Parts: sequence; structure tokens; C-alpha cells
Amino acid sequence: MRKKNSKRTKMLSRMLELPEEVVTNKPKLTLVGFGELLIENYKAILEYEDFYIKINTHIGAININGFNLHLKEMTGDDIMVLGSIDSIDFESITDEA
Repeated sequence: MRKKNSKRTKMLSRMLELPEEVVTNKPKLTLVGFGELLIENYKAILEYEDFYIKINTHIGAININGFNLHLKEMTGDDIMVLGSIDSIDFESITDEA
């Protein structure tokens, strides 16, 4: 049933020429240099330190490591991380069904 809905969503997205991240809950990351990261479609902030930020998404967690990290802008769907970003790691959620 889940695959059927996924196929319908992809087909609708193509027909309407909408980006996949708009139709689904998949996160979109935009990195500008090494100091600005925009994350779209996030769920929650799990951890927040000036050297480490962990953000939950619908498909897993995003770990941001660096120095002087801070959150500049937050909306219900988007979050902006500023600072000296050293690395970005991903923890995906595995489907057990």
C-alpha cells in the first residue's frame, strides 16, 4: 500500500512539475560555503550546542559539527544554521516492515 501511494505521489509531482521535496517530507539541504546551511522540511531540534547540532527529519537525523554554530532563522518547515561548519553526517531511518 505504501509503495502505491509513493508511485501516485511521484506521478502527481511530475504532472504538476513540483519538486519532490515539496510533495513529500524529504529534507532539502542547501549549503552556502562552509558557514551557512538551510534545512527545509525538518521536524525538530534534538541537540543544540555551539559545536554540534542534531536535527530530526522525516527520514532520519542530520548531525552538524563545527564551531560557533547557532540557529539564525526558524520557521515551521525551515531552519538556518550559521557558523563554521566542519562536517554534516546523516542517520537514516530504516524501514523494518
